[in-house]
Order: sequence, then structure tokens, then C-alpha cells
Amino acid sequence: MHICALKNIINLKTTIIMEENLDKGMDLVSQGWELLLEHGPKFIGALVVLLMGLWIIKIINKSISKLMDRKDLDASLKPFLRSLISVLLKALLVISVMGMVGIQMTSFIAILGAAGLAVGMALSGTLQNFAGGVMILVFKPFKAGDYINAQGHSGTVREIQIFNTILKTPDNITIIIPNGGLSTGSMTNYSTELTRRVDWTIGIAYGDNSDKAKEVIGNLIQADSRIMKDPEPFIAISELADSSVNFAVRAWVKSEDYWAVFFQMNEQVYKTFEKEGLSIPFPQMDVHVQQ
Repeated sequence: MHICALKNIINLKTTIIMEENLDKGMDLVSQGWELLLEHGPKFIGALVVLLMGLWIIKIINKSISKLMDRKDLDASLKPFLRSLISVLLKALLVISVMGMVGIQMTSFIAILGAAGLAVGMALSGTLQNFAGGVMILVFKPFKAGDYINAQGHSGTVREIQIFNTILKTPDNITIIIPNGGLSTGSMTNYSTELTRRVDWTIGIAYGDNSDKAKEVIGNLIQADSRIMKDPEPFIAISELADSSVNFAVRAWVKSEDYWAVFFQMNEQVYKTFEKEGLSIPFPQMDVHVQQ
């Protein structure tokens, strides 16, 4: 009799516990549905806005690119402005989407500001490169297409980006230089001026006729139509060296003709001197042996 009563009590408690668990499960399901009904539309709307926003930003970037092409904007500014506008629009989109899902933007902005300070200190070099890129685009010490020498590298400027400047060397090597050092260091721009002076040092042997050598060099300069007549070319003996009498030869050309004229003149001098009986000496030493 006692055993049956004990079994009944256990069954009763088990039933009560199952009913309580079932009630709790129903409560959780009910709360889940309430949360889904309350916040689901917000998340779905935020996702739709995010996707549409990214699509619209892509269209805006293409439109801005076409507008810059029509306005014939400086090629140096195009990639920089495209990147900057894209980053700003995406940042605004993310902030708007976060506001839609109920995130308190005041607190978020405060946290973002603190995080930005920490990241800024960690990425001080990157921020310096960004500031350098802005300085380069504002003051324009060079532009896309210019041939420069900076930070130990020489090449034609292909693109000025937010953080880096890309050079292409004459032998088709790509060089990436951070804008920070480029904006604060020394830099030589060979493309700023329309004309450049070509300098040669041409030597003849001791005993050769210096007047004839000067005349031959002058005729070669006169025969090259790329060499400008004004300013007038300059030819004079510059040095009585150990093994040669050296002439300083200076002539002005268009910047794009500089290297072609320089190399071709060296070749013409070598061939013409041989025909005219003038010798181009090489270093030599006389040794006298005394008994």
C-alpha cells in the first residue's frame, strides 16, 4: 500500500516537472516569436538598405569617374578622389544601417572615437602617408606622367593613391613609394620645365688640334635639328686632365629629346673624330726606370 502511494507521488511530481518545462519552452518560443516580429522587419530592412546602398554607391562612383573624365581632371586626382568618396559613402551607409537596427549611435560614436584614437596612434605612419597624399595633390610638386627622382628611386609617375605613389621605371619595373616620405623629402622633377640643358665632357689627346676639335663638335651640334639655337650652344676647354684635354659642351633641347640627343651625340663624336684624325684618349701612365 505504501509502495503504491510512493509511486503515485513520484508520477505526480514527474508530471508537474514536465508541465513546468513545457510551459517554459512555450514561453521561450513565445518570446522568440515576439522578438522576431518586433526586430525581424528592422534587420530585414537594414539588410535591404545595405545591399541597395552598396549598389547605389557603385553607380555613384562610376558617375563620378565619368564626370571627372569629361571635366579633363588632373589624372593624379582621379584615383585619390574615387577612393576617398567611396570610403566616405560606405562609412555613412554603415552608420545608417546600424541606426536602423536600434544601435545607439551616440554611444557607438563615442566608442568609435576612442577606437579611432587607439588605431590612429598605432597607424601613425599610415595617417602620415594619407596626409602626404593630400599635400601632394594640393601643392602638386608632380603629377601623373612626370619623370621624378625621389626617395632613391627614379621613374614616371603612373598614379597618386591615398597612401602611396606608383612609379614605373624605364625598364618597366613598378615602384611603390609611401606618400609621407615623398611629401617631406627632397625630390627632383625632370618634367616640370619644357627644356633641359644637355652636358657632355669630350676629351681629345694632347697634341691634337683643339681648334679643329671645337669646329667638329660645333658642326655636329648645328646638324642636329633637335638642338635649340637659342640659348646658343657652349663649347670650351674645361680641363687639362691627366691623359686628355677635356671640352665642356652644353646645349639646350626639349625635355622629351634629352636622352636621345645625349646618346646620339656621343656616338656621332666617336665616329666623326676618327674620320677627322682626332683621337679620344684613354687613361695611360708613363713609367721611367732609372739605373
